[in-house]
Amino acid sequence: MIFPPFVFLTEVLRIVGNINVGAQNVFYEDSGAFTGEVSPAMLKDIGINWVIIGHSERRNILKEDDEMILKKVKRALEWGFMVILCVGEKLQDRELNRHKDVVKRQLDGLPDHENLIIAYEPVWAIGTGKNATPEQIEEMHTLIKDLTGKKVLYGGSVNPENSRELSMVKNLDGFLVGGASLKVESFQQIARSLLEFHP
Repeated sequence: MIFPPFVFLTEVLRIVGNINVGAQNVFYEDSGAFTGEVSPAMLKDIGINWVIIGHSERRNILKEDDEMILKKVKRALEWGFMVILCVGEKLQDRELNRHKDVVKRQLDGLPDHENLIIAYEPVWAIGTGKNATPEQIEEMHTLIKDLTGKKVLYGGSVNPENSRELSMVKNLDGFLVGGASLKVESFQQIARSLLEFHP
């Protein structure tokens, strides 16, 4: 699956063939005076069936809170989207040993729906030079699976250098790749690493 910016969705849909294309965000209302937002109706109208909700940058830079994100998830599921919900803790939460509580809170109230996938994004390991260890990732993926029963992707700074080691993590169902996906060779290497352990 690939998730280009909104302005490129129709063009990417036209050229990619049988690859799933999704949106990086969606609003929680179908219509109304919400200038600049993209509704589920708009995305369905152009043929989009996948959305990412709650990405760490939207939570932390754009201040989307758990309540808003839950509203988006519920509305997207009502519209029949496949939803990737991102959850994860900041460095301070990890250092104060409250990372599990943060993720549990982010999952609270989540509907039990077959179209829902969770992506674990430790915010402190994205673009900071710090890396989550396989043990830390496994711990959080196991927690998320125990709480939700859903597939869990890892989304914390996946790159060609660490993708093989991360692919061996227990309870990992795939990657949510950021910057490394912008370079074809890097993305291909990550995909090969994943396929080696998850054919």
